[in-house]
Amino acid sequence: MSDMTVLETPVRRQAYAAVTPYITKDGSVIRELMHPAVHGNQLQSLAEATVQPGQRTQLHRHLRTEELYHITAGSGRMTLADSEFTVAAGDTICIPPGTPHCIAALGDTPLTLLCCCAPAYDHADTELLEAATDNSA
Repeated sequence: MSDMTVLETPVRRQAYAAVTPYITKDGSVIRELMHPAVHGNQLQSLAEATVQPGQRTQLHRHLRTEELYHITAGSGRMTLADSEFTVAAGDTICIPPGTPHCIAALGDTPLTLLCCCAPAYDHADTELLEAATDNSA
């Protein structure tokens, strides 16, 4: 057995049903699953985003935040800087700070993804690069 001291960390659990969805600056519907302002974690946030069929988020960027998108359901079209590509359940995309991006839902079902942000998501770090349109989520 090691002589290392184990630091006890409180269990931080968020029940999915208790999370109220809201709309972010880019137009996606978000459930903030873990965020420092609410849960006491320190360096990142985790949210579930949903984009309805035929809709997309507004083109935007985050100047400080790196995002990871992990597609959990549906399929979509990802715009990442000058690239566009199809994404589907199981795909993970890294969005470096300062990179313009948006995502559109393809097909008849909503596009659902997990979004991890480091540092944690902050509305003030979102810069919209286009005006809202009827095609935004």
